[in-house]
Amino acid sequence: MSEIIQLSAEVPSDLGGQRLDQVAAQLFAEHSRSRLSAWIKEGQLTVDGNVMRPRDIVHGGAVLALEAEQEAQGEWVAQDIELDIVYEDDQILVINKPAGLVVHPAAGHADGTLLNALLHHVPDIVNVPRAGIVHRLDKDTTGLMVVAKTLQAQTSLVTQLQSRSVSRIYECIVVGVVTAGGKIDAPIGRHGGQRQRMAVTEGGKPAVSHYRVLERFRSHTHVRVKLETGRTHQIRVHMAHVNFPLVGDPVYGGRFRIPPAASATMVEAVKTFPRQALHARFLELEHPVTGERMKWQSPLPDDFVWLLSLLKQDREAFIG
Repeated sequence: MSEIIQLSAEVPSDLGGQRLDQVAAQLFAEHSRSRLSAWIKEGQLTVDGNVMRPRDIVHGGAVLALEAEQEAQGEWVAQDIELDIVYEDDQILVINKPAGLVVHPAAGHADGTLLNALLHHVPDIVNVPRAGIVHRLDKDTTGLMVVAKTLQAQTSLVTQLQSRSVSRIYECIVVGVVTAGGKIDAPIGRHGGQRQRMAVTEGGKPAVSHYRVLERFRSHTHVRVKLETGRTHQIRVHMAHVNFPLVGDPVYGGRFRIPPAASATMVEAVKTFPRQALHARFLELEHPVTGERMKWQSPLPDDFVWLLSLLKQDREAFIG
């Protein structure tokens, strides 16, 4: 189980000029200094909306804001769940996540998650914040994820993610014919009325996605998206924002659309696609210890390939 923590406090003048981690420990004394330091490094404890390092000096009048999840770590259990491991050494683990696998225990998913599988595969990972999970994929999104096996690797990967030096490229199938690629620069925050839903909102966190067309069909498009930031549901929210929602997206999917005279097979495939058609295809980062630039690629999953083949058949059937 986990709980959402949302706190904010203004730095009083008598604490100004001290390190951020020292100030945070006094303003949010109910949380341990190590936990606060980890939240600072993960970018979940910000100063005037900016990510800073624990040792950075903060001044009186600055506003510290904390938005984080606190897990009951004692309830985590190791479970023998099969992992599709793409790469592993003593510092990092890269996996190819299947659809349906929840990354982290939460309400409604107390076990059977990637985290439970990691605890079984690498028992020492219990000593790394969030069991080494430094970024997430939604339950039904497939593809590449990196996991830190040590504190050193976790610190390095979080820093790389914050500095945007990790390259994460996704592929998706969207509703509508995208005429050209582009950049979406639109802040994302919690939806005003629905807590589980995200939205483009004026007060949200900066979010930038770059997309380009891979292949167009009669009423759909195969698109590649490169993330510059990593907000919750970012690609799903951003593509819906520009009126090209993902096929199969149960939350942001919008209106069901099919071209005229399409085959019954294709209509059924699009209508019943069981998840958002989104796959984390490429991952590139610096190794936390050697500094070597490493990259991986994950093949498109079978359901994604099947849908693309039906869309191609439909297009070819109506050419000329």
